[in-house]
Amino acid sequence: MGLVVYWYDFVCFGIVGVSFVGALYVIWRREGAGNHCNNERTLYESLLVVSSSGGIDGNATSTTATTTTTTSTPNPQGHVSSTQLWTSCWRGLHPVYLLGLRLTAFLITSGFLAWDIIVDDPSVLVYYTEWTFTLVIIYFGLGTIVSAHGCIVYYSKNPPIDINGDSEEFITSNVEEGSIPTSAATIFRAKETRGTHIKLQSHHNQEAIQQRAGFWGYLMQASYQTCAGAVIITDLVFWCIILPFLPNVHLQLNLLMGSMHTLNAVFLLLDTAVNSLPFPWFRLAYFVLWSCCYVIFQWVIHACGYSMWPYPFLELSTPWAPLWYFCLAVVHIPCYGLYSLLIRAKISIFSRFFPQAFVKSF
Repeated sequence: MGLVVYWYDFVCFGIVGVSFVGALYVIWRREGAGNHCNNERTLYESLLVVSSSGGIDGNATSTTATTTTTTSTPNPQGHVSSTQLWTSCWRGLHPVYLLGLRLTAFLITSGFLAWDIIVDDPSVLVYYTEWTFTLVIIYFGLGTIVSAHGCIVYYSKNPPIDINGDSEEFITSNVEEGSIPTSAATIFRAKETRGTHIKLQSHHNQEAIQQRAGFWGYLMQASYQTCAGAVIITDLVFWCIILPFLPNVHLQLNLLMGSMHTLNAVFLLLDTAVNSLPFPWFRLAYFVLWSCCYVIFQWVIHACGYSMWPYPFLELSTPWAPLWYFCLAVVHIPCYGLYSLLIRAKISIFSRFFPQAFVKSF
């Protein structure tokens, strides 16, 4: 039997349609290709690596120094650099620990989703819980890949001066004072010249690496902030509405359901506690877009003959449907805002009690 549409269902269609178009408009305005944000888009795609106007002459020797500057234009709101994707907000914490956290979260959440599908068959994927859980898996999968790439960059591009900076400064001062023999000074200057060439080449390699990370960084950032709102609304609806008031055969409390509505938040909060990703408000639009896609998916499968509504408040056959849909649209704001408050609390509390260890990244 196809989807039966009543007059009040058009109000529901309008609520979802306005939310969908509004989210797309916000994304286009803040991260799209509009003329007003061309400057921000250029800065984002280049990841704020800007060469000086002088440039490098094509006939210049390999020892010619190149001056690089960072643009004085303020960073676009929500800008994320390539290093923010895989570094921690805790000073001295090796990137491999963030990699280990993300890999562990990816494997465990993937295992629980596979367990859920095996127990209840693939039809469970019609639930928003499984959509959210899948999105969390995608985020941690992307995070694992990006963190692994970051560890490779860390080991291959970590300059020796970070480890032996004092000794190099000592040698430089002794050369200038003439306390080191001429032959040693000559060798040092030769190494310094070679180091200039290596640093110049390393700069171009780093620039290329950052530009290649742009798309994946954007995708990872968007999935992270979508997960934040989706996890909050999923767990709050399950623990505060469905479990006590709306009994459901699939959503009964057991080890599997309890874990799926707990681990998603636990792993995401652990990642938030150590990552250095920004959390701008305008990316609420991705969260809204995600939920709109889920609702439209429900309408499509019911129009194709699927009869069961996974959640009673999505049914279109009741005159109360417009009120339910309006409330669902509005509740996205406090759910996303709650996670934003957690981010602000993290920055405020950690920077106050651990000023030497915690690094503000935005």
